[in-house]
Amino acid sequence: MIKFDSVTKIYKDNIPVLDKINLEIKPGEFVSLIGPSGAGKSTLLKMIYAEEKPTEGTVYFENIPIDSIPRRKLSLHRRNIGTVFQDFRLLPKKTAFENVAYALEVCNAPDAEIKENVSKILDIVGLADKMNKYPAQLSGGEQQKVAMARALIHRPMVIIADEPTGNLDPVSSLEIVDLLLKINELGTTVLLASHDKDIVNRAKKRVIFMEKGKIIEDDLKGKYKVI
Repeated sequence: MIKFDSVTKIYKDNIPVLDKINLEIKPGEFVSLIGPSGAGKSTLLKMIYAEEKPTEGTVYFENIPIDSIPRRKLSLHRRNIGTVFQDFRLLPKKTAFENVAYALEVCNAPDAEIKENVSKILDIVGLADKMNKYPAQLSGGEQQKVAMARALIHRPMVIIADEPTGNLDPVSSLEIVDLLLKINELGTTVLLASHDKDIVNRAKKRVIFMEKGKIIEDDLKGKYKVI
């Protein structure tokens, strides 16, 4: 599904943020990216949803070079990829329902479709009873679940979660990784970047260790415990 072919990214000072990355991710995998700040995890993920382009090499999505996708078609590409971040990025004056619905409204989806699909997604993430609450009325974990519902609303092939538990307490963090595992069991590919060894160990899936822009180790079988 996703392939990095000798991908290098250089921002400034000729120091590569990514250094000749070769990586393949199959449909339905759950992959955790770990490593210190500056290892290149976020940059690697940004290339998948076309926020960054390689300086050298090629990133493929479904055998299509991402940097060959015309700008006018990037929105269609990004609908295949749901993104979840550390800072939630919710609209404060919209309810949980409205935050998720907005992602469909901008695509001119019919009202009946919006009502049905948003209700279903909020039920999946466990927020059916909180759909009329505003972000300020929700806990951090609940806000992140709204963000995840929004990422799921287009039924993407891939969910990219970049430090999704960075602002959460330990209990909420485990709830989020359990939700990601549930999403993965339904067939969605999940890419998780995290500093939190507990949630990576809880996932018990493939772990990729990054440092200074390189892949240091790729634990394909998910048997390695992060210490």
